[in-house]
Amino acid sequence: MAAHDSFPAARPTALNVVPVAAFPRLRALAWSDDWLYASRGYSVLRARMRPTSDPIEWQLVARYVPAWWRNLSASSRLTFRLFRDGFHALATLASAYIVAAVPGAILTLAPGGDEFMVSHRVLRGTRPLHFAVTPDDHAFWGEYFDNPARDEVHVYASTDRGATWDVAYTFPRGAVRHIHNIVYDEWANCLWVLTGDNGSECRILRVSCDFKSVDVVLSGQQQARAVALVPTPDGLYFSSDTPLESNHVYRLDRGGTLSEVTSLSSSSIYGCRAGGGIFFSTMVEPSPANPDSSVRLYGSLEGSHWYDLMQWKKDVWPMSLFQYGNAVLPDGRNATEFLAVTTVAVERDDLQTSMWRVVPVGVL
Repeated sequence: MAAHDSFPAARPTALNVVPVAAFPRLRALAWSDDWLYASRGYSVLRARMRPTSDPIEWQLVARYVPAWWRNLSASSRLTFRLFRDGFHALATLASAYIVAAVPGAILTLAPGGDEFMVSHRVLRGTRPLHFAVTPDDHAFWGEYFDNPARDEVHVYASTDRGATWDVAYTFPRGAVRHIHNIVYDEWANCLWVLTGDNGSECRILRVSCDFKSVDVVLSGQQQARAVALVPTPDGLYFSSDTPLESNHVYRLDRGGTLSEVTSLSSSSIYGCRAGGGIFFSTMVEPSPANPDSSVRLYGSLEGSHWYDLMQWKKDVWPMSLFQYGNAVLPDGRNATEFLAVTTVAVERDDLQTSMWRVVPVGVL
């Protein structure tokens, strides 16, 4: 699979990100230490990222067989975006099982298998945004659907490596609109649950891994409306996702002190750690409070000094149909010096994954 020579211009800052390769029609999904899992259509691939100049080689992991018409819609870049085709979330388990989400279904892949199997049909909404996995291979996802009536919202869990899914927790009717994300925190051995979208529905909750303890840490304002949250040894970093106010990145330290660490140009729904740095991307969701028409990537090495590293211009296609401009940052534990970024609905680099090497200050 050949690399594609197209990169945005990274801005010179104290945080260096050096282009490595770019791959068209590839979506980065999740890290598993030094393995990066990605998808092309309804196939999942993976590549081992080594700290050398060797070419990145992708190998097929397995395929999913969707409804016949999705093979047609997935064959074109614009219809792929229109019908929200392909894999949208994936997580690897310590037992080598894989769980994943495609439109309308949760999938499971057993070790050595070559085809993803449906383990759960998604009846409300089309798919969850993310998975969380604990060290004992318990996996979680939260319902994400429009929910205008504010019906109850469920967290689903699997304790049998994705074979079956049961309701682990329910937000009562009127409590939240939907669940944005569930993130496992290895330093606190807990889960962080992020919900939205208005007033008291915006919550960041600390939850025990068995869901017997559910504590609201932040709530009641748009700055607590978050999708991306990145745990680190000294605390949590999260970005706000609101079209109603200016957006920011916040740090919540282990002592419970909350501080704003940088401003963002627009809403943010993806964040990750890579090469010792912390990164958040923005999406193009124009509003009076967030008029920016470019997707941007922000990064920091130590969490205090942040840099606007690069940008991509939103393309001309209507975002209500063909998706907001965005830069997807994969989930999972990244043990490498590489940063993977998948850009969607942008000029030149639509549906492309670019690989960057995060370099310490002053080292090239």
